[in-house]
Amino acid sequence: MSTNYDSSKIKVLEGLNAVRMRPGMYIGTTGSKGMHHLLWEIVDNAIDELANGHGDHMTVTVYKDNSISVEDNGRGIPVDMHAGLKVSGVEVVFTQLHAGGKFDNDNYSFSGGLHGVGASVTNALSEWCEVTVNKNGKSHLIRFSPQKNDAGKMMYGKAEGPLTVTGKTEKQGTYVRFLPDRVMFKNCLFMNEIIRKRLQELAFLNKGIGITFVDERLDKDEEDYRHEYKFDGGLSDFVMYLNESKSAVYSNPFIIEGMAGNILVNFAIQHTDSFTESIYSYVNNIPTSEGGTHETGFKTGLTRAFNKVAQNNGLIKEKEPVLMGEDFREGMTAVLAIKMREVQFEGQTKAKLGSPEAKGELEKFAFDSVCEYFSNIAKDSKKKAVFEAVINKAKGAARVREAARRAKEITRQKNSIDGQILIGKLSACTGRRPELNELFIVEGDSAGGTAKQARDRSIQAILPLRGKPLNAEKKRIDQVLDNEEIRTIISALGTSIGEDFVLDNLKYHKVIILADADQDGAHIRAILLTFLFRYMKELITEGHVYIGMPPLYKVSRKDFSAYAYDDEALREITDKQKGAYNIQRYKGLGEMNADQLWDTTMNPKTRKLCRVTLDDAADAEKLISTLMGDNIEARKEYISKHANFNKPENIASSTVKKKAKKLAAIEEEGV
Repeated sequence: MSTNYDSSKIKVLEGLNAVRMRPGMYIGTTGSKGMHHLLWEIVDNAIDELANGHGDHMTVTVYKDNSISVEDNGRGIPVDMHAGLKVSGVEVVFTQLHAGGKFDNDNYSFSGGLHGVGASVTNALSEWCEVTVNKNGKSHLIRFSPQKNDAGKMMYGKAEGPLTVTGKTEKQGTYVRFLPDRVMFKNCLFMNEIIRKRLQELAFLNKGIGITFVDERLDKDEEDYRHEYKFDGGLSDFVMYLNESKSAVYSNPFIIEGMAGNILVNFAIQHTDSFTESIYSYVNNIPTSEGGTHETGFKTGLTRAFNKVAQNNGLIKEKEPVLMGEDFREGMTAVLAIKMREVQFEGQTKAKLGSPEAKGELEKFAFDSVCEYFSNIAKDSKKKAVFEAVINKAKGAARVREAARRAKEITRQKNSIDGQILIGKLSACTGRRPELNELFIVEGDSAGGTAKQARDRSIQAILPLRGKPLNAEKKRIDQVLDNEEIRTIISALGTSIGEDFVLDNLKYHKVIILADADQDGAHIRAILLTFLFRYMKELITEGHVYIGMPPLYKVSRKDFSAYAYDDEALREITDKQKGAYNIQRYKGLGEMNADQLWDTTMNPKTRKLCRVTLDDAADAEKLISTLMGDNIEARKEYISKHANFNKPENIASSTVKKKAKKLAAIEEEGV
């Protein structure tokens, strides 16, 4: 290592090469999720154009070579020469970081793209990118690709030539097609299901805008080849879609729209007989899965308004205590969508809104607008029925909350919830640094015993489950707390749950669910993830929850052994073997000895874990409600649609689907 540190050691990355050097700064990861982020950058640009009234339709098309295109009928990217850079506006947008038309409010009232890095980052991380702009009766084309400069250095995302007029056209708008770099995104494919769900979400959020999705990798007669999305009901349609597998306590959502200062606010609410709240918030069409100031203000204003209306109409007596926010939000499904200028997201991933003014504006707007909406319920029988259903639901929740509070107190007194309840169950680790510690939640005493022998006692704790935990989707909070397995998990983690959840108290920064690779194991994983999603969601959003990946097979002979985690891996291993070999199929973790369990599943250097992520909270809500809720018909319909074993399989499309499924949003992480 050189000790001579002078200015010659300072590297200046030209053009878009900085993106290639540190892609994680711009797209988070070079896995499947990061590759899809390239698409979202272009989609967001198109939606910003349409949402500001410049067009009404967008089409996204995936091609057989895994390239993808986004076409809109907006105004078209500017094609005139940029005065400062002496190249077309299109070339500026796709080759210059922090260049765009969204830094002031002249071109877009509201936009999701704010940092001016979207299109250029997509270009930088693509093998090629071509842009067609149809504008003022002419069609313009420019293509970008990696090229060497005069010094022989590779420069990424360079224009192959200037923007060229290719002919006349009556069309208007922008068409962008790109091929993600196959070296950067190894073995990644665009996933039909992920794209469909995001486009459907955008159609819900942008009432009246049509979105088409075409997957040319599939045969035209296949169900997922083409989808059309357009929702004239907007957020009301969205809430009803989310509640399809639930029983609503009033038939139609109530929807409110208006201005909160300079913020355009739109929200829809419907209560169901569920026991948990489901709030999904968006800022300028960007999902804020971690909430933020707008969501905080919205919830506070909503609570004040419901209490005020109830008091004004004698539904809460003068001497009765007001109801709490969690009471009103039990069973509530709400979608909150705001559009604002000068947005301050916390980080490039835009998962949480940090704009301080949004809290006060949203609180005032939610209070005023809800009070006004229900101001005359004495003369409006429909609104009166809705509000009475809300109050009755909240009063029932308050009674349960009080019972749960007493249950918690009794539990603490009887068991000392932070200590004695774990005696004989949790095998704690000796380490005192939560950021290094791991908790394995293990299926069964047998596997738990093996895990205790195999573990690294300094950082790994083992919590065996004795039987299946309660399905939290079907029970009230007091019933959930009555379940011994659930109470043990809460005690081990140290965070409490629901409104009392405190992430800073987490004792283990890796919470690893370790269950058998069979149907019972899958069911236990689903039950645990449902509980965490409902009552400890921040564990998931902050990346603390993992799925352990035990192998299914061991292939061995005298001088060789290897583990296979699925049937495809088994075939790859056995195809390479010469001569006789043995295959051991593991039916459960309890069949492994301690050394095998350590090597395959617990050793941080050799194991494989899947981190559980929450990219689309609304989609997760819908899926959990369908699979884990009480609506049997909805569950049957979902299973019939997604597990049709009698359907003849097209080999080509099947290959695409199988490969894509392996690159799902929960990405494999070797940690």
